[in-house]
Amino acid sequence: MEEKNEQKSYSMPRIGEKAPEFKAVTTQGEINFPSQYKGQWVILFSHPADFTPVCTSEFMTFATLEKQFNEINCQLVGLSVDGLYSHIAWLRTIKEKIEYKGMKDVEVKFPLIEDITMEVAMKYGMMMPGESNTKAVRAVFIIDPKGIIRTIIYYPLSLGRNFDELYRAVVALQTADEFSIATPADWRPGDDVIVPTAGSCGVARERMESKDQMHCYDWFFCTKKLDKDLIFKKIKK
Repeated sequence: MEEKNEQKSYSMPRIGEKAPEFKAVTTQGEINFPSQYKGQWVILFSHPADFTPVCTSEFMTFATLEKQFNEINCQLVGLSVDGLYSHIAWLRTIKEKIEYKGMKDVEVKFPLIEDITMEVAMKYGMMMPGESNTKAVRAVFIIDPKGIIRTIIYYPLSLGRNFDELYRAVVALQTADEFSIATPADWRPGDDVIVPTAGSCGVARERMESKDQMHCYDWFFCTKKLDKDLIFKKIKK
């Protein structure tokens, strides 16, 4: 009788849901995710494989920016389906041998998860058969202090991530939460923000007739200024 090699199946996580829980071995010891990050924002991101050029450029960039992310109460956690010893050897190579875009002697201090069973990658939908059955795509999950998934971004194997955008996304989410606003296209801290749409005809009329700092392009589209210094005063640790 043939034995069936059964593989667990998981539904894709979605924005607004609790981040799937897991325990894992990492280059910084064991982690219990996301519970040990309660009260902090987290970027959980996957990469296809150790000792690959795109991933090397990404890890050097993330490690260089780690302090900047930490200052806005955001922790970084990486993952690949390679083993722990491969991770350690790769990160040592990055520090000792690689110089890229002025970055050198780069030490990756954030945890890199060992996921040789691919269980975590499967839980988070990081495996895309159209790309590879054995390598995780470049997935990014931004998770809030309550352990809720707030943003999901997927990149194919060939496309390196834009780290300015990942930082901007975290700041924009924190700003929206703190000030009950939304952010328009290409928003940067210091740009005008969007005021929630008027919920009644009376409020809509008042906004259109208002002479205060709010600017209304039409009744449903109003913006106001929000000082950059005030934003970072509220969101920085």
